[in-house]
Formats: sequence, structure tokens, C-alpha cells
Amino acid sequence: MKRENISISVIRRLPRYYRFLQEMLGKGIERTSSKELSERMGLTASQIRQDLNCFGGFGQQGYGYNINMLYHEIGHIIGTDNPQNIVLIGAGHLGSAIATHMDFASHGFCLVGIFDSDKRNTGTMVAGVPVMHSSELPAFCQKKHPSAAILCIPKSGAQEMADQLIELSIHAFWNFSHYDLRTKHENIVVENVHLGDSLLTLRYQNNHMECESNE
Repeated sequence: MKRENISISVIRRLPRYYRFLQEMLGKGIERTSSKELSERMGLTASQIRQDLNCFGGFGQQGYGYNINMLYHEIGHIIGTDNPQNIVLIGAGHLGSAIATHMDFASHGFCLVGIFDSDKRNTGTMVAGVPVMHSSELPAFCQKKHPSAAILCIPKSGAQEMADQLIELSIHAFWNFSHYDLRTKHENIVVENVHLGDSLLTLRYQNNHMECESNE
């Protein structure tokens, strides 16, 4: 099956497989089955087999899956074994927290630069990376060639910044700006992250669970 025909729902499950397999490796488990994975992940065994078959299967009849091999195969499919340079735009509280606590290396990226439009933040260090002024972006990108960017900036400036970064050959965005980034350019990928949406989803479910328990 051609990779471009794989559904986004399958792609979004890959990181979960990767994470669960990593946890199993950490516990010294050497092999698993689709049934065991289904019990751990809350998916059906059939769904797991279908997902993995999109990329070649990897299982052996009567043996199941070699966890170490499957972990590295999925990492290769995702691209964690070929790290790409990423820059972070916005060194405020959220941007600083992401830079400090996210393990970029294990997720296939190398954080090479942090930028902010506030001159009071430039020259400071965040996660061992110096914060530079946004005006330095063009020269920096020509030198370091980042392919992705994290946007932790106000909603009002997100589209303009994205357009500038695309001109600088950045084609992937992890967007925390509370703006649904929709680029008019081809071959651009965007992950819009709305923390508030996730919290509201939790509130809805909690609210309805409370209502049902009171009936």
C-alpha cells in the first residue's frame, strides 16, 4: 500500500504504538501479540493488525511481534531515526515550558533555535538554547536549515509568521497559537494544538458523567 493512501487515523495511532512499545521494552518484555497490545491500548486486535499491515505487517505466525524490532520499525516509519532541525517561535511561559520539558530527540527533532519579538527576552537561555530576536530568523534559517517550527505566539500574528517561515523553507508547524493555521501553500503540514479544546472535552465528559450518576 502506498504511504499516501494511509488514513490520518492510522497515522495518529502510530505514536501510541511507539509509546506503548517503548514502555514494554523498559519492562524487559521481548515479544507481544496483537491481543496483548489490544488489551494494553484499548483497541481491537483486528484494528492493530490492520494498522501494522499498512506498513508491512512485522508479525510472525505463532510468535507475534518482536517488540524491539517493531519499536524501531515504527520509529523509522515516523522518522525518529532521522532527526530534523526545528525552531521555536515565542519564548513566553508556554514556549519556555515546551522547550524545557519536551524530549525533542526522542521525537525526531533537534531544537536548534528559539526566537521572540520581545527584546527583553533575547539573550536569555531556555533549555540551554539562547533566545534570539525574530529579526534574526532569515539569516539563522539560511545557516541551520530547520524544516519545522513550533508556534507559541499570539493568535493575531500566527498566519503572518507562518507565511514568513514558509518563505524560509519551513514546511511543518506545531501550532499552539489558538489560531487554526490554514496555509495557502502546497506541501505544508500543520498540527494545530488547542489545549482549551482538550480541557473542554474533559469538562463535557465529566459533566455528563455527573448527570448520569445523579439520575
